[in-house]
Amino acid sequence: MNAHKILKIASPEPSLQDTLSSSLGISKTFSQVLINRGIRGAGEARRFLDADVGGLSDPYSFRDMPKAVDIISKAIADKKKVMVFGDYDVDGITAIAILDIVLRRLGADVLHYIPHRIKEGYGLTKNILRLAEDRGAGVLITVDCGINSPREVEALERRNIRVILTDHHEPASSGELPAASAIINPKVKGSVYPYRDLAGVGVAYKLCQALSGGDLNDCLDIVALGTVADVVPLTGENRILVKEGLKRLKDTANLGLQALMESSGIKGKNISPTFVSYILGPRINASGRMDSAEVALELLLSSDRARATELASLLEGYNRQRQKVESSILEEAQAIIDKEVNFKEHKIIVIAKEDWHQGVLGIVASKLADRFYRPTILISLNEELCKGSGRSIKNFHLFDALADCSKYLDSFGGHSHAVGLLISRDNIADFRHSINRLAREKLLLQDLLPSIEVDMELGFCDLNERLADELKLLEPLGAANPKPLFYSRNLNLKNAPQALGRDTLKFWVTDGNITYQAIGFGMASLSGELVRTSAFDLIYTPRMDSWRGGNSLILEVEDIFFK
Repeated sequence: MNAHKILKIASPEPSLQDTLSSSLGISKTFSQVLINRGIRGAGEARRFLDADVGGLSDPYSFRDMPKAVDIISKAIADKKKVMVFGDYDVDGITAIAILDIVLRRLGADVLHYIPHRIKEGYGLTKNILRLAEDRGAGVLITVDCGINSPREVEALERRNIRVILTDHHEPASSGELPAASAIINPKVKGSVYPYRDLAGVGVAYKLCQALSGGDLNDCLDIVALGTVADVVPLTGENRILVKEGLKRLKDTANLGLQALMESSGIKGKNISPTFVSYILGPRINASGRMDSAEVALELLLSSDRARATELASLLEGYNRQRQKVESSILEEAQAIIDKEVNFKEHKIIVIAKEDWHQGVLGIVASKLADRFYRPTILISLNEELCKGSGRSIKNFHLFDALADCSKYLDSFGGHSHAVGLLISRDNIADFRHSINRLAREKLLLQDLLPSIEVDMELGFCDLNERLADELKLLEPLGAANPKPLFYSRNLNLKNAPQALGRDTLKFWVTDGNITYQAIGFGMASLSGELVRTSAFDLIYTPRMDSWRGGNSLILEVEDIFFK
């Protein structure tokens, strides 16, 4: 067995399997996969599998939506300027983009503002009142931020600048909401909106729906991009928005997205969430990490093909620069960990170095948290307040831990798995000691071992083309709807494995009666161990392979547990 991971196989529910299988005409195995995703009724299963735009909720289910629409419509009629203020990540940028597109269609005089990640930080800036007044804004709409900025909102409203907050973050624990003219957020207390997990761009889209009176299908490519990149659950409305949006992304009419897909080498391909997460999203994010997010926004709003190509090239450059800086910091961080971190004492990694680039700290912290399976906080040292970014693991609420150690921090924010903080240099050692003392009380040894969650244990006799076809109905896959995984025991190698390009391993595997081809991405280094072992267990996803015109079932390997 793989000693480094805890295997967790979902508990089967035969009775519910039978119910779903007979009601929907699906296999019992696929029924269990749906059950594992929290789907327990036939109607709920049909809505999940259909996931079409007819299932979107009425935007007026937001209590303040009528007020928001009235304020914006009146501003347009009165020729007042509307400023859209958003975050510098993909979610915020795409949210600004769709509001800009829709407001201009309606005849609005639109401005936008994105704060600089390093110079200004997240959320409504302290100088937002001056910015709005200098630009002559009569209405300010926030996207992907604002719900925890009561002072800034109050200052704007006091000067007769109407504020409409569209956000998807949790309000402060105090329960205090900004005194905005309208708040569109499914997570505020008392909200009756039927789906609470929209991304920031999803909330902005609902406002655009209400303003335009339609589904705005031509904007769904941008909505899908921001939704996937923000790693929100791909359930409910998010699943619909992403499923429909990804269909449109391949043949998008957006010149900026066309240029970006061409420059990144995925033009003409069926765009999956993986393409968004690892190719498009990082490129759009890169401008905000390395400089200003305005470049990415201009790309999405571009109406000139030559300019779009130029901007896509700029994003490619920013992304290469980001990768280089990220690689350098990762290497430096690893060296510090090797020298300073005692894993018997340090259940949380807290390390710092002079002038680490703040724009990539979160990415590097995430990679280190995955590598060591420990919550990780990286801090960039400077003469004034030092900025840090942290990422956590499954069983540790990092935001709550910062709250318990807040006496050492100047400010902090975030959620269970991702945080940002400001701290004085003199407090770092005490903070490190305090948060590790807390972790020793709360984290058990098994919490520091990564787990792999499997849908079902199967024999090879249970695998067939029908199951592979059914599993495709789960797409798009992502947060809260992961790739389906199955577990088969006591298998043997049928022939010598082959190492292919990009560290890929191909081999044939048998249970003694049935043999399947298996492919493991990033697993070429396991070739020798496969040959030496007497037997092994496999975790995999079955899928149909149509390479070279064939149509055969293959096993896409997630992990190998050696005997």
